[in-house]
Amino acid sequence: MTGAASGMGLAIAHELVARGDRVALLDRNGEGAEQAAKELRDKGGEVIALATDVADRGSVDAAVARTRSALGPIEIVVTAAGIAPHRFFPDITLEHWHQVINVNLTGTFNCIQASLADMVAGKWGRVVTVASFAGQAGAPKMADYSAAKGGVISLTRALAKELAAQGITVNSISPGTIDTPMFRSEPTEGDVVDAAKVAAMVPAKRLGSAEEIAATCAFLTSEGASYVTGQIVGVNGGLY
Repeated sequence: MTGAASGMGLAIAHELVARGDRVALLDRNGEGAEQAAKELRDKGGEVIALATDVADRGSVDAAVARTRSALGPIEIVVTAAGIAPHRFFPDITLEHWHQVINVNLTGTFNCIQASLADMVAGKWGRVVTVASFAGQAGAPKMADYSAAKGGVISLTRALAKELAAQGITVNSISPGTIDTPMFRSEPTEGDVVDAAKVAAMVPAKRLGSAEEIAATCAFLTSEGASYVTGQIVGVNGGLY
């Protein structure tokens, strides 16, 4: 479980632990991941925290090896790590471009590929990528992020077809405007995000919650979703 120190990743971790899953919390913020793991262990969960840079394949490989050693074969992979800077297209440098692609898209590739052998061996697996409605519709000042998340969606669909006969499902959750720390920290014309203004643009007239993303992920990683693969599930209040 990546991006697990806060926001949607942390909410998903709580949902999986609540149903009895053993969970590894991977996040570049190792201190935040450890604090989250402590809270989950206090609730009876079997949880470890690993400081991991998903854009660094060596870091991912080491985290996967430690997860396997501590918790057993990997059966579920959820890739929620991501960054979403806001820049007009002419202001995106090649360095910025690589950073956004490496974390959002290559990081997803790294985590899935590094974990896949266990699922293939067990003939059962659940992969859930976290994309974005920006990867479906595009978003101004987010060309790099939109491209990366569009790549995550295409990767999800390709892997679903490649792995379906091996008992492994691959689906994507495509969130809309979800009230998370990352959303609240996004740059705006003022000093803080005008949540009410953003919510007014959504047909449901409210922001989504991280818990709603977690509930969707819980279904997609369940036995009940064994015939659901290659799907992009929009959790966006009708925004897209």
